[in-house]
Amino acid sequence: MIRFSIVTVTYHAARVLKPTIDSVLMQSYADVEHLIIDGASTDDTLKMAEAYKKTSDEAGNGHEVCILSEPDKGIYDAMQKGLDMATGDYICFLNAGDRLPDPDTLLMIADKTDINHKPGVIYGDTDVVDESGTFLYHRRLAAPERLSWKSFRYGMLVCHQAFYALTSIAKEIPYDQRYRYSADVDWCIRVMKEAEKRKLSLVNTHAIVAHYLEEGQTTLHHRASLKERFDVMRRHYGLISTVFMHLWFAVRQLIKYKRDPP
Repeated sequence: MIRFSIVTVTYHAARVLKPTIDSVLMQSYADVEHLIIDGASTDDTLKMAEAYKKTSDEAGNGHEVCILSEPDKGIYDAMQKGLDMATGDYICFLNAGDRLPDPDTLLMIADKTDINHKPGVIYGDTDVVDESGTFLYHRRLAAPERLSWKSFRYGMLVCHQAFYALTSIAKEIPYDQRYRYSADVDWCIRVMKEAEKRKLSLVNTHAIVAHYLEEGQTTLHHRASLKERFDVMRRHYGLISTVFMHLWFAVRQLIKYKRDPP
């Protein structure tokens, strides 16, 4: 049986945390480590996390909840702490407000591997929801049938919450904390590069594996995020290719605007 490490980064997240922890608590799959990495919140975040840990411990469902609360240098510093602490075979980052869509989500993902074959990455699709969990729309960028590190030149086709990385690879690839909003994009590309180097497969679940809360940090800081993503793509794919793809992105948006004006 493989072990999952789910990392949830929090900071003053009491308003949105409950659906996230409830979605992990309800998982039918037994071998789960849930790491809550908190940035020294002063609201009810820690109170909720501790109550969740107690409930999970009493349930005896094989889940292990670990809580770390201390000041950090930003979201990717906190995510790196979770990565360093992880003991599972696969790691996924489920932010406060995001959630696993179904009680059998992790069981379904586990079925994509076995003791003799551990893919480098297991991935799926994402639905966008509001704070109440109401479906808003399917994520515009859909997971490709066949994923490779080159796929992300067309955008982040698989979001971080739907990207399960083999922990033995992930631990060797630290987050580049020069990026404030796009270190996750860079990290996913580097994980996939390493998986390709080791000749490990990237497996598509063909399922919705994450519900993503609209209005994440990237959405709130859209312009700064776009600048960072351009730099990430330039570094991995070259300047000419990156400029060409961004021109195509702009043309595509213009066509969409003319077809469906606001």
